[in-house]
Amino acid sequence: MEYITDARFDSAAALLPAPIGGLLLSVPAAIKRKTQEIRLRTGKPLAIGCRKAVYFIGKNGRLLTVPGKEAYIADKDSVQACFQFLCEYSVYSHENEIRQGFLSLRGGHRAGVCGTAVYRDGHFSGVCDISSICLRISRQMTGCSEEILKEIGSELSRGLLLAGAPSSGKTTVLRDLARAISSGEAGEIQRIAIVDERGELAGTYAGMAENDLGYCCDVLNGYQKAEGILQAVRALSPDYILCDEIGGTEEAKSLLQCLHAGVSIIASIHAGSPEEFLHRQQALLLLRGGAFGHVAFLAGKQEPGTIDRIYKAGDLLAQIHGNAAADSSGGFGRAVGIA
Repeated sequence: MEYITDARFDSAAALLPAPIGGLLLSVPAAIKRKTQEIRLRTGKPLAIGCRKAVYFIGKNGRLLTVPGKEAYIADKDSVQACFQFLCEYSVYSHENEIRQGFLSLRGGHRAGVCGTAVYRDGHFSGVCDISSICLRISRQMTGCSEEILKEIGSELSRGLLLAGAPSSGKTTVLRDLARAISSGEAGEIQRIAIVDERGELAGTYAGMAENDLGYCCDVLNGYQKAEGILQAVRALSPDYILCDEIGGTEEAKSLLQCLHAGVSIIASIHAGSPEEFLHRQQALLLLRGGAFGHVAFLAGKQEPGTIDRIYKAGDLLAQIHGNAAADSSGGFGRAVGIA
């Protein structure tokens, strides 16, 4: 199972100008493979975030566990220079992405940007005075969906919802599911349509997906979910529609419309536990509408891409009505395997 190779880290570091890009390339290979993100904050030390630790970069490229005088400090000019470099000196062409708080980059990487909000006529229109950048390193964990496919089998056609906390690997697992389904690893080769609103699933750059999504996958890049889902049903005749992070109830309602078109849905939602999940209105709307046969919970950011437990949708609904008791440990099911 591939996580992050030296080459993936280096391709992300190469997206940043000197001297920052050069300092990052000097990071030891063992740390590169563990790194999830690169952080630049105005007036703060250059940092890299791993699964279980944060490291800082010294002015000489040395790795530090505690920042001191030798730490490289990203000043306002260097953060702005990195932002311009990431935009390829064409901020205007990235306005729509910036308005959503991120940039889709070559290699499938993604940069979150933070700064001062700009409003026009009472509506949010963008960000200026960029003060921090979070460069998320794209990872292709080939095979991380195997457990789901093994546990659910042919019932995957009833739909699957992935639930997890931020940085738990929801997008990574969705990406591998798309690859496996459209390559025939999950059985018969199936057609997948990905509604990639933020360009993160496919890692689309200049119209081409940078990530491996299999043989029979179509990507609707930059579409809002509701519009992209309807477009996929009308024009692409998919067996599955896959999208990331169902937000509000309007997006949930759009997904429910797919049920009447004979399309199976695979999606994700922010919820770190069954308890949190059952308090999300859009989650309840989707379950009650029959959009998903199973819900898989991820272990968390300490083990990104790892499945903790899988539930049948009916069992979760039973929890709402009090028709099913918690197990002897006080939880909502058992770890690993279908609860």
